[in-house]
Amino acid sequence: MSVLIKGGRIVTAADDYSGDIFVEDETVTLIGRSLDVQADKVIDASGKYVIPGCIDPHTHIEFPFGGTTTIDTWTSGTAAAAFGGTTSLVDFCVQTPGDSLAAALADWHRKIENNKPVIDVGFHMAITDLSDPSQMDELRRIVEEEGVTSYKLFMAYKGAVMVDDETLFKVMQQAHETGALVMVHAENGDAIDVLVKQAIAEGKTEPKWHAATRPPVTEGEATNRAIQLARLADAPLYVVHVSCKEAIDPIARAREADWRAWGETCTQYLFIDETHLDQPDFEGAKYIYTPPPRPKENQEHLWHALSTGVLSVISTDHCPFNWDGQKTLGRDDFSKIPNGGPGIEDRVMMIHNFGVRQGRFSLNRMVELLSTAPARFFGLYPRKGTIAVGSDADIVVFDPEKRKTLSASTHHSLVDYNLFEGTEVTGAPEVVMLRGQVIVENDELVAEPGAGQFVRRARFGEELPGSPGQRPITVG
Repeated sequence: MSVLIKGGRIVTAADDYSGDIFVEDETVTLIGRSLDVQADKVIDASGKYVIPGCIDPHTHIEFPFGGTTTIDTWTSGTAAAAFGGTTSLVDFCVQTPGDSLAAALADWHRKIENNKPVIDVGFHMAITDLSDPSQMDELRRIVEEEGVTSYKLFMAYKGAVMVDDETLFKVMQQAHETGALVMVHAENGDAIDVLVKQAIAEGKTEPKWHAATRPPVTEGEATNRAIQLARLADAPLYVVHVSCKEAIDPIARAREADWRAWGETCTQYLFIDETHLDQPDFEGAKYIYTPPPRPKENQEHLWHALSTGVLSVISTDHCPFNWDGQKTLGRDDFSKIPNGGPGIEDRVMMIHNFGVRQGRFSLNRMVELLSTAPARFFGLYPRKGTIAVGSDADIVVFDPEKRKTLSASTHHSLVDYNLFEGTEVTGAPEVVMLRGQVIVENDELVAEPGAGQFVRRARFGEELPGSPGQRPITVG
């Protein structure tokens, strides 16, 4: 199958120019102006942006948490991603305490076999239990043999998945040896556990207490602690879902000192503040995710950190629980509300509208934040994360003037609400391609489940070799 994309404005993290793209099979094989080639399909991209498929490095699909499981299947969740212009994601394969890492990985592979993805996927290994000494060898094996090249650790959720500093530091030491990237959920779980128990004992059970018992200082302290431990272990560190100035500041110091520490934020932290948790009739439970929504002034700190390079990626932490029947499990106790929210379909549109159109940063920076940087951090570049000869033809034709109103009634996730309900945006994907196959066109999913495949990723700092069969053609 060959595709010619004609006359678009091609935007990568580094370039911005008009041209044509010719795709054969799975890869980009020609880029130039007025290409004179025959193609099975021609896409007119005049007046449109042509950007690399976006990558979401932080999702929780078919994820068990709080006595229930996220509502999206691997098919529905990746379909929603595709409609939003995301062509690859990296999901957290979470070890159940007491089980082996190999068992967790086998379970996640089973999930994507049972409910086949529409886009390409990779896994992070979320480590909760290293009490069996053999697991240290397993950390090496999953990097070398399985292409799972990032380790995730929770510094929160005491009594469930939280690890102590000894485990955290040992994994960092192992990452130094294996070339893996260490990811941390940075909150002081011990202090939060005390605050939550005190609040419940005092009868403070409403959703708003979720934020009150996880104050920004607990995130800032844990972020700084993780950075210093990573320095000691000489391991690269990636702090997930940064939500507040208290966590931005230690990352800014690390970036200025050229330490190997980076951070991401998520779409919701740029728009939703702690007042959302205080809505009547338990509506505030929709906005319970962790870290929680922060005081509104943190939003501008986050935008500034993204525009200046202090923060490197915008992910979604897509972790969708239905409000009715799942979030309501904690109607009488905020600590029992499953933590997580949707957002995988809305990310690109929200960031384009409020980031690019409102002048907070350039189109190039948007592509960097949503595609290229995730590809580089997580061992997918240059196969993914850019438009170049030899790269996977993961391409989004994006209409900058298309208007949409975001709503649960029109999105493609199975979740029963939208964090950004009623938000009007200008700019939306028109055509989405995965490895040369059109998967979304004319607001319809035209690919079958199974179009996506599992991707074995390169080690941190290394590049993923090009797709099989690529042709090293360059065009001036």
